[in-house]
Amino acid sequence: MKDFYTVRINFKGGIASPGELKYILEAAQESQVDEVRFGLRQQLIFHLPHPFARTFEQKMLAQNITFQSDDNVYPNIISSYVAEEVFQKGNWLTEGIYKDILDLFDYDAKLKINLSDNQQSFTPYFSGHLNFIASTNPNFWYLYIRLPKTNKIFSFEKLIFSNEIPKLCKFLEEKIAGKEQQFENNIDQLFNHIPSFISLEKETELEPAKFTLPYYEGFNRYGKKSWLGIYRRNEYFKVKFLIKLCELCQETKIGEICLTPFKSLIIKGIDEVSRGKWSNLLSAFNINVRHAANELNWQVEDDSDEALRLKLDLVKTFDEQDLRTFGLCFGIKTRPRTEVYASIMVQRRRFKLFNAIPLHYVYDISYTEDFNPNGRTKKYFETSILRFNLNEQLRRSVLEYNKMIAEDAIKAAGLRDDHKEEELAKPSTKKVHQCKHCFTIYDSDFGDLLNDIPAGVPFSKLPATYTCPTCEADKKDFKEVEVKMEII
Repeated sequence: MKDFYTVRINFKGGIASPGELKYILEAAQESQVDEVRFGLRQQLIFHLPHPFARTFEQKMLAQNITFQSDDNVYPNIISSYVAEEVFQKGNWLTEGIYKDILDLFDYDAKLKINLSDNQQSFTPYFSGHLNFIASTNPNFWYLYIRLPKTNKIFSFEKLIFSNEIPKLCKFLEEKIAGKEQQFENNIDQLFNHIPSFISLEKETELEPAKFTLPYYEGFNRYGKKSWLGIYRRNEYFKVKFLIKLCELCQETKIGEICLTPFKSLIIKGIDEVSRGKWSNLLSAFNINVRHAANELNWQVEDDSDEALRLKLDLVKTFDEQDLRTFGLCFGIKTRPRTEVYASIMVQRRRFKLFNAIPLHYVYDISYTEDFNPNGRTKKYFETSILRFNLNEQLRRSVLEYNKMIAEDAIKAAGLRDDHKEEELAKPSTKKVHQCKHCFTIYDSDFGDLLNDIPAGVPFSKLPATYTCPTCEADKKDFKEVEVKMEII
């Protein structure tokens, strides 16, 4: 039995006040917490020893700070505010608009809500349940709904006015609660009796920005000021360091710290006079910056040392082979139903060899259409990979992506004859069945060793009681999909 509670504290929109964050960190420090992490949904996460739980709770209540203990019922409202000014600027979406929307939320949301600028790709578009994405019409947003426990995206027919977003979210959350399956088959029912709100007719669908991951750490100039990005290879930030960081923000009149979906921090608005103080702070705590890009472009599920170790091993292989990973974002999932933003995903799942015990693990490597992390169409490079072969298979997946980019460039330059290309043999395909919840594939050529289903049994012959080996979804929750059969 573990001897700590996992504490999560939400910072709405990824915006943390230095004063409030310092108060939380000092309370954590008094409770024998030395290190903390940040989460994919811009949360503060740390392990609180059992004996200090009551004292910590009292300190939080004294300042009306809400926290979750061994739970994540309220998964935080995330936003692309962190990208404003430094990665994206020039359109109608400003600091004030973000904050006006966030301030109007008068309840703790149980659904995942995303607020995204449509001209950036640093924060995810569709990882929430209610995904609001800025349109080209000032102060109006697209709404894309992904019902809980599903992966299908529904596009709302109208554009939503900025200040109506919190009211609409509250209405939809109350309507959806416990009725996901009902609305999945008839999404129009969800909008019956919707309260009146300011909207515009949607003339065109959203065109997601092409994915480009900005270099999000180190000192970087913008205008007459600088911003500082801080990333930690092991995800852990020393509490002592963060307290000093908050104090320096207060001293230099910086009113906010931004939490990123890549589990790092960004401090904006550093003036030239105080930049030396920030550099000295990094030196005092031996904080390194300017890591390789192939290490920064990863999304790893929250609070998972196992997934983090796997990432570091895969990055080491990339380094040894000097592999080009520009334009890609990698993700790692070792648990079902975790939300990770990636163009190439490494997902672990369980299997057993015949009737052998204990359980073993295999890995699937999938990718999104056009390799854009915001894409929702999922395809597979390779499935059922043993751990000893994972590094090599991931390397081959990256090489396949680089080959595709090179071929697209040649085609765009008019250096290739499309008619000759059509004469080349096309990759063959096969039909398999895929769980709509966790995307586990049932392939009759392999069977399902975990459920003692031998190879050769077609999906139609599986018993009605068959369940997904990963998430235990029912047989009816599998759908037929077509996948490419390629040797990479």
